[in-house]
Amino acid sequence: MKTILITGCSSGFGLDTARSFLERGWKVIATMRTPREDVLPRSEHLRVLPLDVTQPQSIRELAEAAGPIDVLVNNAGVGLMSIFEGTSMETVRGTFETNTFGAMAVTQAFLPGFRQQKAGVIVNVSSGTTLRPLPLLAVYSASKAALNAFTESLALELGPFNVRVSLVIPGRSPETPFSQNAQSRMQDQGVTVPEAYAGFVRSIFEQRTAHASGPVTRSLDVVEAIWRAVNDPSSPGRMPAGADAVEMARSN
Repeated sequence: MKTILITGCSSGFGLDTARSFLERGWKVIATMRTPREDVLPRSEHLRVLPLDVTQPQSIRELAEAAGPIDVLVNNAGVGLMSIFEGTSMETVRGTFETNTFGAMAVTQAFLPGFRQQKAGVIVNVSSGTTLRPLPLLAVYSASKAALNAFTESLALELGPFNVRVSLVIPGRSPETPFSQNAQSRMQDQGVTVPEAYAGFVRSIFEQRTAHASGPVTRSLDVVEAIWRAVNDPSSPGRMPAGADAVEMARSN
């Protein structure tokens, strides 16, 4: 029985991935900033551990508590829709701390174990916003594009140790909290909209509403892409997950 550790399991893709791997007979270590065991089915094969990917001490404590693992899924992330001019550098850095540096730090903590085992899989969950430029997503897309570049270079470094590294690239998912609350989160995250951009921002949200019935990504699409990345050594290093992500990848 193999062990998978998944970050960001309190909701969304991480939660559904943890449920799926449990159902398929894996040992699952699900991490959350504030652990909640009630969101997952009770199982002797489940451990819920605290993790804040922006805090080095939290990462060290997780690595010690988790012990050896077979698979690491870096799913924890924060969304950000913003006009760049109205986004503080504190907010910019915070986005990168979670989406980019957090994934890098967690990965680094588990690399010695993978290297010594001469086996393992790392899956980093990116974003379809890296496949096509989109307005209001400059900071978020940059943090995920950096994750893409990191992942692809890391795969070359770890190949000699029989450790596979893959990207799963979801599109827009109405099921996730970020997609559901995107507009209100702009204010919650301290983003201001300069008056000069007000009409532009309004038009973008109107377009989003008008195209709400277009292709989207289901949580199941992401779960199945992660499952394939973990279990199929012949799977591609970059896997779009969801109808819209596949469409964007093909148009590149």
